Amino acid sequence: MSSQAPATPLRRTSLYEAHVAAGAKIVPFAGWEMPVQYADGIKVEHLTVRSDAGLFDVSHMGEIETAGPQAVAYLQRLFTNDVTKMPVGGAQYALICREDGGVIDDLFTYRLAENRFLTVTNASNHATDFAWFAENAGGFDVDVIDRANEYAMLALQGPAARDVLSRVIDGAEPVRMKICETRIAGASALVAGTGYTGEDGVEMMLAPGDAAAVWNALLAEGAVPAGLGARDTLRLEVCFPLYGNELSLDRNPLEAGLGWAVALDTGFIGAEALIATNESGPAQRLVPFVFTGPGIPRQGNAVFVNDAEIGVVTSGTMAPSLDVGAGMAYVNSEFAEPGTAIEVDVRGKPRAAEIRAKPLYKRPA
Repeated sequence: MSSQAPATPLRRTSLYEAHVAAGAKIVPFAGWEMPVQYADGIKVEHLTVRSDAGLFDVSHMGEIETAGPQAVAYLQRLFTNDVTKMPVGGAQYALICREDGGVIDDLFTYRLAENRFLTVTNASNHATDFAWFAENAGGFDVDVIDRANEYAMLALQGPAARDVLSRVIDGAEPVRMKICETRIAGASALVAGTGYTGEDGVEMMLAPGDAAAVWNALLAEGAVPAGLGARDTLRLEVCFPLYGNELSLDRNPLEAGLGWAVALDTGFIGAEALIATNESGPAQRLVPFVFTGPGIPRQGNAVFVNDAEIGVVTSGTMAPSLDVGAGMAYVNSEFAEPGTAIEVDVRGKPRAAEIRAKPLYKRPA
Protein backbone atom coordinates (compact mmCIF):
# COMPACT_ATOMS: atom_id res chain seq x y z
CA MET A 1 0.00 0.00 0.00
CA SER A 2 1.16 3.52 -0.70
CA SER A 3 2.16 5.62 2.28
CA GLN A 4 1.61 8.86 0.38
CA ALA A 5 -1.05 11.18 1.73
CA PRO A 6 -3.92 11.86 -0.69
CA ALA A 7 -3.55 15.05 -2.71
CA THR A 8 -5.56 18.01 -1.45
CA PRO A 9 -8.50 18.59 -3.81
CA LEU A 10 -8.29 21.76 -5.87
CA ARG A 11 -10.79 24.44 -4.92
CA ARG A 12 -13.11 26.18 -7.35
CA THR A 13 -14.35 29.76 -7.26
CA SER A 14 -18.07 30.50 -7.48
CA LEU A 15 -17.49 31.42 -11.15
CA TYR A 16 -15.99 28.08 -12.19
CA GLU A 17 -19.01 27.04 -14.26
CA ALA A 18 -19.10 30.45 -15.96
CA HIS A 19 -15.45 30.05 -16.96
CA VAL A 20 -16.05 26.58 -18.39
CA ALA A 21 -19.10 27.82 -20.31
CA ALA A 22 -17.00 30.66 -21.75
CA GLY A 23 -14.41 28.19 -23.10
CA ALA A 24 -11.71 28.88 -20.54
CA LYS A 25 -8.62 26.73 -20.29
CA ILE A 26 -8.59 25.73 -16.62
CA VAL A 27 -5.28 25.07 -14.84
CA PRO A 28 -4.19 24.37 -11.25
CA PHE A 29 -2.97 27.54 -9.56
CA ALA A 30 -2.18 28.01 -5.85
CA GLY A 31 -4.56 25.22 -4.89
CA TRP A 32 -7.38 26.38 -7.16
CA GLU A 33 -8.76 25.50 -10.59
CA MET A 34 -8.44 28.84 -12.38
CA PRO A 35 -8.89 30.14 -15.94
CA VAL A 36 -5.49 30.84 -17.51
CA GLN A 37 -7.04 32.03 -20.79
CA TYR A 38 -10.22 31.99 -22.87
CA ALA A 39 -10.82 31.14 -26.53
CA ASP A 40 -9.14 34.23 -28.02
CA GLY A 41 -5.90 33.66 -26.09
CA ILE A 42 -3.62 35.56 -23.74
CA LYS A 43 -2.39 38.16 -26.24
CA VAL A 44 -5.90 39.26 -27.24
CA GLU A 45 -6.99 39.44 -23.59
CA HIS A 46 -3.86 41.41 -22.68
CA LEU A 47 -4.34 43.95 -25.47
CA THR A 48 -8.04 44.27 -24.62
CA VAL A 49 -7.13 45.31 -21.08
CA ARG A 50 -4.64 47.84 -22.48
CA SER A 51 -7.24 49.31 -24.89
CA ASP A 52 -10.69 48.60 -23.44
CA ALA A 53 -11.89 46.66 -20.37
CA GLY A 54 -11.00 43.18 -19.14
CA LEU A 55 -12.67 41.28 -16.29
CA PHE A 56 -10.72 38.89 -14.06
CA ASP A 57 -11.89 36.39 -11.48
CA VAL A 58 -9.38 36.72 -8.63
CA SER A 59 -11.50 35.01 -5.99
CA HIS A 60 -8.54 32.78 -5.14
CA MET A 61 -7.01 35.71 -3.25
CA GLY A 62 -7.42 35.66 0.53
CA GLU A 63 -8.77 38.24 2.97
CA ILE A 64 -7.92 38.94 6.61
CA GLU A 65 -9.91 41.38 8.75
CA THR A 66 -8.21 43.21 11.60
CA ALA A 67 -10.37 45.14 14.06
CA GLY A 68 -10.08 46.55 17.54
CA PRO A 69 -8.80 49.51 19.56
CA GLN A 70 -5.15 48.68 18.83
CA ALA A 71 -5.57 47.68 15.20
CA VAL A 72 -3.32 50.51 13.96
CA ALA A 73 -0.51 49.77 16.42
CA TYR A 74 -0.74 46.06 15.63
CA LEU A 75 -0.60 46.49 11.85
CA GLN A 76 2.21 49.01 12.23
CA ARG A 77 4.20 46.23 13.85
CA LEU A 78 3.47 43.84 10.97
CA PHE A 79 3.54 46.05 7.88
CA THR A 80 6.54 47.74 6.28
CA ASN A 81 4.49 50.79 5.28
CA ASP A 82 3.23 53.52 7.63
CA VAL A 83 -0.30 52.46 8.52
CA THR A 84 -1.04 55.82 10.19
CA LYS A 85 -0.92 57.46 6.75
CA MET A 86 -3.81 55.32 5.45
CA PRO A 87 -7.06 57.32 5.75
CA VAL A 88 -10.45 55.76 6.41
CA GLY A 89 -11.65 54.67 2.98
CA GLY A 90 -8.06 54.45 1.75
CA ALA A 91 -5.82 51.67 0.44
CA GLN A 92 -2.14 50.93 1.02
CA TYR A 93 0.46 48.53 -0.35
CA ALA A 94 2.88 46.97 2.12
CA LEU A 95 4.92 43.86 2.81
CA ILE A 96 5.28 41.60 5.82
CA CYS A 97 8.77 40.40 6.64
CA ARG A 98 10.64 38.04 8.91
CA GLU A 99 13.17 39.44 11.38
CA ASP A 100 15.90 39.01 8.74
CA GLY A 101 13.94 41.14 6.24
CA GLY A 102 12.89 38.23 4.02
CA VAL A 103 9.48 38.82 2.46
CA ILE A 104 6.63 36.65 3.74
CA ASP A 105 4.13 38.31 1.38
CA ASP A 106 3.13 41.57 -0.26
CA LEU A 107 -0.34 42.81 0.54
CA PHE A 108 -3.00 45.42 -0.16
CA THR A 109 -4.89 46.71 2.86
CA TYR A 110 -8.06 48.79 2.95
CA ARG A 111 -9.10 50.89 5.93
CA LEU A 112 -12.85 50.33 6.23
CA ALA A 113 -13.24 52.29 9.50
CA GLU A 114 -11.02 53.98 12.08
CA ASN A 115 -10.08 50.66 13.70
CA ARG A 116 -11.16 48.14 11.05
CA PHE A 117 -8.98 46.96 8.16
CA LEU A 118 -9.30 44.35 5.40
CA THR A 119 -6.08 42.91 3.97
CA VAL A 120 -5.92 40.98 0.68
CA THR A 121 -3.29 38.23 0.61
CA ASN A 122 -1.75 36.25 -2.22
CA ALA A 123 -3.57 32.95 -2.71
CA SER A 124 -0.53 30.73 -2.24
CA ASN A 125 0.41 32.51 0.99
CA HIS A 126 -2.96 33.00 2.68
CA ALA A 127 -2.63 30.25 5.31
CA THR A 128 0.94 31.32 6.11
CA ASP A 129 -0.07 34.98 6.29
CA PHE A 130 -3.02 34.32 8.60
CA ALA A 131 -0.81 32.22 10.90
CA TRP A 132 1.71 35.10 10.99
CA PHE A 133 -1.04 37.62 11.76
CA ALA A 134 -2.37 35.41 14.57
CA GLU A 135 1.09 34.62 15.97
CA ASN A 136 1.93 38.31 16.33
CA ALA A 137 -1.40 39.48 17.73
CA GLY A 138 -0.44 38.72 21.32
CA GLY A 139 -0.28 41.82 23.50
CA PHE A 140 -2.57 43.84 21.22
CA ASP A 141 -6.28 44.51 21.83
CA VAL A 142 -7.25 43.34 18.36
CA ASP A 143 -9.29 40.66 16.62
CA VAL A 144 -7.80 38.91 13.58
CA ILE A 145 -10.40 37.10 11.46
CA ASP A 146 -9.96 34.92 8.38
CA ARG A 147 -12.52 36.21 5.85
CA ALA A 148 -11.26 34.30 2.79
CA ASN A 149 -14.38 32.15 2.45
CA GLU A 150 -16.69 35.15 2.68
CA TYR A 151 -15.57 37.02 -0.43
CA ALA A 152 -15.41 36.52 -4.14
CA MET A 153 -13.13 39.04 -5.84
CA LEU A 154 -13.35 40.47 -9.36
CA ALA A 155 -10.97 42.88 -11.08
CA LEU A 156 -12.29 45.15 -13.84
CA GLN A 157 -9.28 46.75 -15.53
CA GLY A 158 -8.57 48.95 -18.54
CA PRO A 159 -9.20 52.46 -19.89
CA ALA A 160 -12.91 51.68 -20.38
CA ALA A 161 -13.33 49.91 -17.02
CA ARG A 162 -14.93 52.83 -15.21
CA ASP A 163 -17.31 53.49 -18.09
CA VAL A 164 -18.45 49.86 -17.95
CA LEU A 165 -18.80 50.02 -14.17
CA SER A 166 -20.75 53.29 -14.24
CA ARG A 167 -23.69 51.53 -15.90
CA VAL A 168 -24.16 48.97 -13.13
CA ILE A 169 -22.98 50.72 -9.94
CA ASP A 170 -25.12 52.70 -7.50
CA GLY A 171 -23.53 56.13 -7.20
CA ALA A 172 -19.95 57.08 -7.96
CA GLU A 173 -17.12 54.55 -8.02
CA PRO A 174 -14.05 55.17 -5.85
CA VAL A 175 -11.05 57.04 -7.21
CA ARG A 176 -7.63 55.42 -7.32
CA MET A 177 -6.40 54.01 -3.96
CA LYS A 178 -9.80 54.51 -2.29
CA ILE A 179 -12.50 52.01 -1.31
CA CYS A 180 -16.23 52.30 -0.72
CA GLU A 181 -19.19 50.07 0.06
CA THR A 182 -21.87 50.25 -2.62
CA ARG A 183 -24.03 48.07 -4.86
CA ILE A 184 -23.15 46.64 -8.26
CA ALA A 185 -25.93 45.12 -10.35
CA GLY A 186 -27.99 45.05 -7.16
CA ALA A 187 -25.37 43.22 -5.08
CA SER A 188 -23.62 44.71 -2.06
CA ALA A 189 -19.88 45.06 -2.71
CA LEU A 190 -16.68 46.67 -1.55
CA VAL A 191 -15.23 48.48 -4.57
CA ALA A 192 -11.62 49.70 -4.57
CA GLY A 193 -9.70 51.79 -7.07
CA THR A 194 -6.81 49.33 -7.21
CA GLY A 195 -5.47 46.67 -9.58
CA TYR A 196 -2.51 44.64 -10.82
CA THR A 197 -2.35 45.53 -14.51
CA GLY A 198 -0.95 49.06 -14.75
CA GLU A 199 -4.30 50.26 -16.07
CA ASP A 200 -7.08 52.20 -14.38
CA GLY A 201 -9.90 50.15 -12.95
CA VAL A 202 -11.37 48.64 -9.82
CA GLU A 203 -11.32 45.52 -7.71
CA MET A 204 -14.58 44.29 -6.17
CA MET A 205 -15.15 42.08 -3.13
CA LEU A 206 -18.61 40.60 -2.72
CA ALA A 207 -20.45 37.56 -1.43
CA PRO A 208 -19.58 34.45 -3.47
CA GLY A 209 -23.26 33.89 -4.16
CA ASP A 210 -23.51 37.27 -5.88
CA ALA A 211 -20.42 36.88 -8.06
CA ALA A 212 -22.07 35.28 -11.09
CA ALA A 213 -24.75 37.97 -11.38
CA VAL A 214 -22.17 40.77 -11.16
CA TRP A 215 -19.81 38.97 -13.57
CA ASN A 216 -22.58 38.57 -16.14
CA ALA A 217 -23.76 42.16 -15.72
CA LEU A 218 -20.26 43.52 -16.40
CA LEU A 219 -19.81 41.26 -19.43
CA ALA A 220 -23.19 42.44 -20.75
CA GLU A 221 -21.91 46.02 -20.56
CA GLY A 222 -18.88 45.21 -22.70
CA ALA A 223 -16.16 43.85 -20.41
CA VAL A 224 -14.19 40.91 -21.84
CA PRO A 225 -13.20 37.95 -19.64
CA ALA A 226 -9.45 37.64 -19.07
CA GLY A 227 -7.46 34.90 -17.38
CA LEU A 228 -4.40 34.59 -15.19
CA GLY A 229 -2.08 34.43 -18.22
CA ALA A 230 -2.94 37.97 -19.28
CA ARG A 231 -2.85 39.14 -15.67
CA ASP A 232 0.75 37.92 -15.49
CA THR A 233 1.92 39.54 -18.75
CA LEU A 234 0.17 42.80 -17.85
CA ARG A 235 1.80 43.05 -14.42
CA LEU A 236 5.20 42.13 -15.85
CA GLU A 237 5.12 44.95 -18.44
CA VAL A 238 4.63 47.50 -15.63
CA CYS A 239 7.13 45.74 -13.33
CA PHE A 240 4.76 44.74 -10.53
CA PRO A 241 6.36 41.95 -8.46
CA LEU A 242 4.88 38.48 -8.09
CA TYR A 243 5.44 36.47 -4.94
CA GLY A 244 7.44 33.35 -5.74
CA ASN A 245 9.16 35.14 -8.61
CA GLU A 246 10.38 38.59 -7.57
CA LEU A 247 9.54 38.22 -3.87
CA SER A 248 10.43 35.43 -1.45
CA LEU A 249 11.85 34.70 1.98
CA ASP A 250 15.29 34.96 0.36
CA ARG A 251 14.73 38.51 -0.90
CA ASN A 252 14.01 41.75 0.94
CA PRO A 253 11.91 44.75 -0.12
CA LEU A 254 14.92 47.01 -0.73
CA GLU A 255 16.50 44.53 -3.15
CA ALA A 256 13.14 44.38 -4.91
CA GLY A 257 13.01 48.16 -5.39
CA LEU A 258 10.10 48.56 -2.98
CA GLY A 259 11.70 51.05 -0.64
CA TRP A 260 8.80 53.42 -1.31
CA ALA A 261 6.60 50.97 0.67
CA VAL A 262 9.05 50.69 3.57
CA ALA A 263 8.94 53.13 6.50
CA LEU A 264 12.15 52.22 8.29
CA ASP A 265 11.30 54.24 11.42
CA THR A 266 8.03 52.51 12.35
CA GLY A 267 9.45 49.48 14.18
CA PHE A 268 7.95 46.75 12.01
CA ILE A 269 9.24 43.19 12.20
CA GLY A 270 12.37 43.12 10.06
CA ALA A 271 13.07 46.86 10.26
CA GLU A 272 16.50 46.46 11.86
CA ALA A 273 17.68 44.15 9.11
CA LEU A 274 16.39 46.51 6.42
CA ILE A 275 18.02 49.50 8.08
CA ALA A 276 21.34 47.65 7.83
CA THR A 277 20.66 46.82 4.17
CA ASN A 278 19.75 50.43 3.49
CA GLU A 279 23.02 51.62 5.01
CA SER A 280 25.24 49.14 3.16
CA GLY A 281 23.21 49.03 -0.05
CA PRO A 282 21.74 45.78 -1.39
CA ALA A 283 24.19 43.44 -3.09
CA GLN A 284 21.65 42.78 -5.83
CA ARG A 285 18.76 44.76 -7.26
CA LEU A 286 15.67 43.84 -9.21
CA VAL A 287 15.71 45.35 -12.70
CA PRO A 288 13.52 45.15 -15.80
CA PHE A 289 15.06 44.31 -19.16
CA VAL A 290 14.13 43.80 -22.80
CA PHE A 291 15.75 41.65 -25.45
CA THR A 292 17.43 43.62 -28.22
CA GLY A 293 17.14 40.66 -30.58
CA PRO A 294 15.09 37.46 -30.81
CA GLY A 295 14.18 35.18 -27.92
CA ILE A 296 11.89 34.89 -24.90
CA PRO A 297 13.33 34.93 -21.37
CA ARG A 298 12.04 32.59 -18.68
CA GLN A 299 12.30 32.41 -14.90
CA GLY A 300 15.63 30.87 -13.86
CA ASN A 301 17.64 31.98 -16.92
CA ALA A 302 21.13 33.13 -15.93
CA VAL A 303 22.18 36.71 -16.67
CA PHE A 304 25.72 37.54 -17.84
CA VAL A 305 27.98 40.52 -18.52
CA ASN A 306 31.21 39.77 -20.39
CA ASP A 307 30.78 36.03 -19.76
CA ALA A 308 30.54 36.58 -15.98
CA GLU A 309 27.28 35.51 -14.34
CA ILE A 310 25.76 38.50 -12.53
CA GLY A 311 22.17 37.49 -11.84
CA VAL A 312 19.05 35.48 -12.62
CA VAL A 313 15.74 36.11 -14.38
CA THR A 314 12.71 36.09 -12.07
CA SER A 315 9.99 36.54 -14.71
CA GLY A 316 10.07 36.54 -18.49
CA THR A 317 7.69 36.52 -21.44
CA MET A 318 6.99 37.86 -24.89
CA ALA A 319 5.49 41.21 -23.87
CA PRO A 320 2.33 41.69 -25.98
CA SER A 321 2.27 45.50 -25.76
CA LEU A 322 5.95 45.78 -26.66
CA ASP A 323 6.20 42.84 -29.08
CA VAL A 324 9.58 41.88 -27.64
CA GLY A 325 10.99 39.43 -25.12
CA ALA A 326 11.04 41.13 -21.71
CA GLY A 327 11.37 40.33 -18.06
CA MET A 328 12.76 41.14 -14.64
CA ALA A 329 15.94 39.87 -13.02
CA TYR A 330 18.03 40.24 -9.90
CA VAL A 331 21.51 41.43 -10.87
CA ASN A 332 24.58 42.54 -8.96
CA SER A 333 24.01 46.16 -8.01
CA GLU A 334 26.95 47.53 -10.02
CA PHE A 335 25.20 46.37 -13.21
CA ALA A 336 21.70 47.60 -12.32
CA GLU A 337 21.71 50.92 -14.17
CA PRO A 338 19.31 51.36 -17.12
CA GLY A 339 21.14 51.07 -20.40
CA THR A 340 23.47 48.30 -19.23
CA ALA A 341 23.96 45.64 -21.91
CA ILE A 342 23.49 42.08 -20.65
CA GLU A 343 23.11 38.57 -22.04
CA VAL A 344 20.46 36.08 -20.94
CA ASP A 345 21.13 32.36 -21.27
CA VAL A 346 18.00 30.87 -22.88
CA ARG A 347 18.38 27.11 -23.17
CA GLY A 348 22.13 27.41 -23.60
CA LYS A 349 21.94 30.21 -26.17
CA PRO A 350 23.02 33.74 -25.16
CA ARG A 351 20.43 36.38 -26.01
CA ALA A 352 21.32 40.07 -26.14
CA ALA A 353 19.33 42.32 -23.82
CA GLU A 354 19.40 45.71 -22.14
CA ILE A 355 18.39 46.82 -18.66
CA ARG A 356 15.66 49.47 -18.75
CA ALA A 357 13.94 51.83 -16.33
CA LYS A 358 10.59 50.96 -14.75
CA PRO A 359 7.97 50.54 -16.07
CA LEU A 360 8.66 48.79 -19.34
CA TYR A 361 5.23 49.82 -20.67
CA LYS A 362 3.75 53.29 -20.36
CA ARG A 363 0.35 54.28 -21.64
CA PRO A 364 0.74 56.52 -24.74
CA ALA A 365 0.04 60.18 -23.96
